[in-house]
Amino acid sequence: MCADVSQERLKSIKNLFPTVIGVTDYKEILKNTEIDAVCIATPTDSHFSLVKEALTQDKHVLCEKPLAMRVEECQQLQSLAAQKKKMILVGHVFVFNTGIIYLKKYLQDGELGAVHYAHSQRTNLGPFRYDVNAMWDLAPHDISIFNYLFDSCPVNVSARGQKCLGPSLDDLAFVTLEYPNNLLVNIHVSWLDPRKVRQITVVGDKKMVMWDDLDNAGPIRLYDKHVERTATFYETYGEFQLLSREGSITIPKVVSNEPLKAQNQYFIECLKANKSPVLVDAQKGLDVVKTLYAIQESMDKKGTLVQVR
Repeated sequence: MCADVSQERLKSIKNLFPTVIGVTDYKEILKNTEIDAVCIATPTDSHFSLVKEALTQDKHVLCEKPLAMRVEECQQLQSLAAQKKKMILVGHVFVFNTGIIYLKKYLQDGELGAVHYAHSQRTNLGPFRYDVNAMWDLAPHDISIFNYLFDSCPVNVSARGQKCLGPSLDDLAFVTLEYPNNLLVNIHVSWLDPRKVRQITVVGDKKMVMWDDLDNAGPIRLYDKHVERTATFYETYGEFQLLSREGSITIPKVVSNEPLKAQNQYFIECLKANKSPVLVDAQKGLDVVKTLYAIQESMDKKGTLVQVR
């Protein structure tokens, strides 16, 4: 079954999938005892109430990011899911992107060595939203990616935003996250930029890697670049201390996939096996919202360092 307030959208769904029943009232889906799981793809401020209602009606839930707008709401949903013995999968879809999976493998295999820092850029001219600001719209993707890559939630954040197009919502944000072991990550998100960019760079003491989701030649560039300390004679003290080493650039063959399809298949597999969707479960969703909440607090305080709690 599919619920939408638009008859036009329901007609389109019917044309694509003739066996799917279309309804304008989502409660008809939740009351249907033959349905085991639901997918919630609605405006962010409705996530909490809809997920709560679905869990109350004994449905497993796949919810678009973020899980909710408040930390307390995420915690309530997590507790309710445990009580009802139902699973929540949060739609942090980039965890299923093959390029991001490559980054994770490089880190697990020690290919990059010790990581110094990382940064990401997610910009475009639009699309503009009117329910949340650019940080809440775009940063959940990058936060979920970095949490996945570094197996952790940030310990503190600082951030600045700017309202360029109107007085109510920030159109851009610059965010600094500190992960355990003094690992710094910077995130730049914007609705007001000349180019659509989806990039992440991770710098290690052995190698460096960049992911570009829009690069047709391949999303991954592995740079055999690092800095060595040397005792060999050089003209200046700076050269004596540090020497850059530049090797080859590797573009591995990354078989592209459809992350949304992979995410949905993962959800179905978890349902069939009755196992928790650990990649993007309610706790992972909570970690992202805790971080978003801290970032917003820092933005409101003009960049003050805020602990993620």
